[in-house]
Amino acid sequence: MFVKGMHASLLTIALNGVGPFTWIPLANVYGRSFVYLVTTLIGFTTALGSGFTQTYPVLIGVRAVNGLFLVSMALGPATVTDLFFYHQRGRALGLFTVMLTSGSHFAALFGGPVAKFLGWRWIFWITGAMNFCTLALLVVALPETMYYKPRTTGSCCGPGTTFPGVRIKAKHIITPAFRMARYPSVLLPSLYYATQYCFSAIFPAVTYSIVFETRFSWDAFQSGMAYGGTVTIASIAGEFAAGRIIDKIVQREAKRLGVDSPPSEVRLKGLWSGAALVPVGLLIFGFTIEYETHWVGPLVGFFIGIFGIQIVATVCYTYSIDSYRVEGSEVSQFINFCRQTTSFTVAFYAVDLCEAIGFQFTFLMFALVGTILVLPSIVWLVWKGGSIRERLGRPVNVSVAQEIGLDYDLANRNRTHE
Repeated sequence: MFVKGMHASLLTIALNGVGPFTWIPLANVYGRSFVYLVTTLIGFTTALGSGFTQTYPVLIGVRAVNGLFLVSMALGPATVTDLFFYHQRGRALGLFTVMLTSGSHFAALFGGPVAKFLGWRWIFWITGAMNFCTLALLVVALPETMYYKPRTTGSCCGPGTTFPGVRIKAKHIITPAFRMARYPSVLLPSLYYATQYCFSAIFPAVTYSIVFETRFSWDAFQSGMAYGGTVTIASIAGEFAAGRIIDKIVQREAKRLGVDSPPSEVRLKGLWSGAALVPVGLLIFGFTIEYETHWVGPLVGFFIGIFGIQIVATVCYTYSIDSYRVEGSEVSQFINFCRQTTSFTVAFYAVDLCEAIGFQFTFLMFALVGTILVLPSIVWLVWKGGSIRERLGRPVNVSVAQEIGLDYDLANRNRTHE
């Protein structure tokens, strides 16, 4: 039963990375608000329907549809960029990423008791009810956040589109996000964040139940309360630190340089504490599980790792999006694809690897992958990122707005601190 449940979760995780390739282009044509409404409605119906399924294949199918329509993971950072000043985005994106990172952890906090006392179907029914409440809130409180300012007058409106002159084409579906992979300021933070998130957040989220059951003889209620509570607090604490630290760094550098908008690389200076904490948390978890210490040990490892990944997530999102603000939706889409694709694969081999070489060496390997293989590239960006962006120039044929002769009203939407 655990393996089947894990596979259902992994399928949803994988499709979370694929679905936005359709929805992001549609958002560029019909607006972010419209896409949020449609996908939330479908999310509500599929979550509710999952609770009524009678066979495992049907459940997998409904969960697959649900995964394809979770657009906020990719569209959310671009929406934040629409709404907040340059010097406020660290804190705003921190709030977004804490919701993103702690969603599975918060679910564990309530999923265990719900499954034990009400049954597993109620997990989906409660999720559906929450989606319905979200949908109602979106209807009354979410205006369109994306604004295009035409470079030329007289452009005609496409039939049924929100923005003048915007028409969706087949080439807008997949390729724009992957075109951003040629820019190191997007590719390298995406890979670093994806690997760290995979090892420190997703792997514990899909395996904690069986680990605590076999090592400590805990049931679903005990595992959910301990794990969910620990990492939810860690996520909130990490965001509290990350967002404020990044915004303070930006304000300090702007004052020191005498400019309104300092180079995006100054945000990377907030990464180092998270880069140190994530491997420390992984090592504590792996060694305390392998040598069967008190159950407090793994939870301490969870806490440190999740605290650190929250800092990493906030820094990577803000740096990459601020490097290419006009292409913010494509950047966040690429980051989402890297994160979800990497996270999808880990649970298929991680448990077997732990049993083969031990938890301590498995998590030592996880810590080394992110710290030794990927982190040096971030250090290189701090040193050379600005000059590389200048040499590569602005992305071409990536943003739909650029292609049709429109542009964001940067004076209005991407203002800097004055």
